[in-house]
Amino acid sequence: IEEEFARAGYVVSSNSRNHRMDKDVPLLIPEVNADHLEAVTLQKKKYAADGYIVTNPNCSTIGLVLGIAPLHQKFTVKKIMVTTLQALSGAGYPGVASLDILDNVIPFIGGEEGKMESEPLKILGSFDGDAFKPAAIAVSASCNRVNVKDGHLECVSVELEKKPTALEIIAAWESFNPLARYDLPSSPARPVVYLHNERRPQPRFDRDTGKGMTCCVGRLRECPVLDYKFVLLSHNTIRGAAGAAILNAELLYVKGLL
Repeated sequence: IEEEFARAGYVVSSNSRNHRMDKDVPLLIPEVNADHLEAVTLQKKKYAADGYIVTNPNCSTIGLVLGIAPLHQKFTVKKIMVTTLQALSGAGYPGVASLDILDNVIPFIGGEEGKMESEPLKILGSFDGDAFKPAAIAVSASCNRVNVKDGHLECVSVELEKKPTALEIIAAWESFNPLARYDLPSSPARPVVYLHNERRPQPRFDRDTGKGMTCCVGRLRECPVLDYKFVLLSHNTIRGAAGAAILNAELLYVKGLL
């Protein structure tokens, strides 16, 4: 149905997975890869109309990439290992059966790990005018469903080409705000916030930071396997879904693409 709307001249800002990895469809996180919007010119030629499709990533991918992008821009990320603790609301309605999740963790979410291992490479990669070139990053993901209503928590380890200090990494997160000049209604004042309390972030306390649009990061420390490890949290139904699609549409508007 999204292609039908695009052929009819409509702009589609989609939260669905169907076209995320298409060669001419931007997989957009506005703070990270706004330059990928150049790809919509290919769609306009294909559909012979002004319509096109822009998608936002999987809910867990968005949180991961918001935490990774500032590091990749400054220090070049080479490897990522991520384990997710994903909220019940991510399963949609009616969701996970209560007898499956009560007193339990489910160590499998169908299709999720593949999305988390492929989508960041497209987002953090480049567009050469004809196709997307994926970033040269190795990603290994393990995804788990936990008994939390909202908020996906992710434990992340990274290997970096450059070897920054912990303070330099925190500074990269705290200075990351590429949308500030646009003043978009859904854009948080700070897309990434570092929490210095060693017991944070936590879904109950931190998922609504920035009206649910901010990625909260904490527990940065050296990793004995890769270089550094940390914990991040994002609101899966706001930043990871509806809010992401709305923010994408707002960026399209200020870019003169609507």
